[in-house]
Amino acid sequence: MPDKISSPDPYAARKRWMAVLARAGADAIARRLAGYADMPDFARLRGPEGGLVMARGRTGGAGAPFNLGEVTVTRCTVRSADGLVGHAYVTGRDGRHAELAAQLDALMQDEGRAAALEALVVAPLEAAEAARRAETAAKAEATKVRFFAMRNMRT
Repeated sequence: MPDKISSPDPYAARKRWMAVLARAGADAIARRLAGYADMPDFARLRGPEGGLVMARGRTGGAGAPFNLGEVTVTRCTVRSADGLVGHAYVTGRDGRHAELAAQLDALMQDEGRAAALEALVVAPLEAAEAARRAETAAKAEATKVRFFAMRNMRT
């Protein structure tokens, strides 16, 4: 059995771009993809189709697992004219979002296109998401209440 700590995940890059695409909206992806000239034709192999998946949680964050509830997801699988297959699962019922994410998944697997698509689509979407998270964190930090004990005020 290979050592998982010392061996890098061969799918880490794909996990990263799929996570970014799944969290971005269909309109944001389409706007970024509009500037890409080398877009091939795609055939749908499956979907887009909606369904439910069970979300699981853990008590206390690390304790016993429990079923939290069902989440609506949409999945899609496409094949490019070049023969590359892309898959996508996104939360919600937006079939266009799932299809665009699947198309980009297929294109990002092509080493000749991956760098251009990373710079044009994935990196800007990731930066926008980081900015949104930072803004939300800053707003939450501004409302944080700091309690102190009277004992700390004595000299």
